[in-house]
Amino acid sequence: MSLLPQFGFLELLLVGALALIVVGPKDLPRLMRSAGQAVAQARRMASEFTAAFDQMARETEMEEMRKEIDALKNDNVFVEAKETFKEATKPLKEAVDAEASAVKRAVEDSNHPEQTRAASISNLSEAPSTETKAPETKVPETKATDPKTPSENKAGGVT
Repeated sequence: MSLLPQFGFLELLLVGALALIVVGPKDLPRLMRSAGQAVAQARRMASEFTAAFDQMARETEMEEMRKEIDALKNDNVFVEAKETFKEATKPLKEAVDAEASAVKRAVEDSNHPEQTRAASISNLSEAPSTETKAPETKVPETKATDPKTPSENKAGGVT
């Protein structure tokens, strides 16, 4: 649906004849030139107007995309997983660091023979132990049974 009026050939011919009568043949070319310039200027203004709306729409889309990207950065599953992994491995890292420092002290003590054996043992006992003991399992006791079958016991022999 077009908002511009639709002119046919007869309507255009009628407007031309009316312009020739009203303006006259001498000023008609000048009138047509200025009318053409006015139409061209109106088209330029219309295209600038639509271009401005298109630019605003693109800027709005870009802003929405930036917001979505920022939201994805903040709600990143991998960052959350990394933090959870760090928290879960923190006790293990501390235990490994403690053992490493104990080994380092032991190496330093072996390099300095002037220290006594008692001092090195006390240094090692200060480090927290990370050894885990296996749970003890009880083996159920089995009662020794008579090799004879119950029928042998009653009859005193094989039945």
